[in-house]
Amino acid sequence: MAGSDDELFGAEHVRVYRETDGERGYEWRGTTILLLTTVGRKSGQQRATPLIHRTDDGRWVIVASKGGSPENPGWYENLEADPEATIQVKGERIAVRASDAEGDERTRLWSLMTEVWPDYDEYKKKTDRKIPVRSEEHTSELQSH
Repeated sequence: MAGSDDELFGAEHVRVYRETDGERGYEWRGTTILLLTTVGRKSGQQRATPLIHRTDDGRWVIVASKGGSPENPGWYENLEADPEATIQVKGERIAVRASDAEGDERTRLWSLMTEVWPDYDEYKKKTDRKIPVRSEEHTSELQSH
């Protein structure tokens, strides 16, 4: 099944991950995935996005690459409007508060993320924007599924 998990993408990835509490979809193309749920800044609807992550000193680190697109991904803009979010890591749902890494910390976390997804360096070459690196800090535990 690992091969089929590597083909998961977008809404299908979210659905399978949720249905299996990350038994499928957590490991993806040599990385680990969390589901980030934000509130849409325009719609007010909850939006879930599968994202490559790593942990660092009790935080979850994610990158707002959007494949090197000139604009930030919608989930990033949603977090700019409201930094409170929920992540799902396997079967655990965790309330988090997002913040951008800056300076030396951003450089260190960027390197941490490119170790598992070298394409981030390629994405950086495709855009003029500074690709944000976000850390998600635990605020309180919601529930296990």
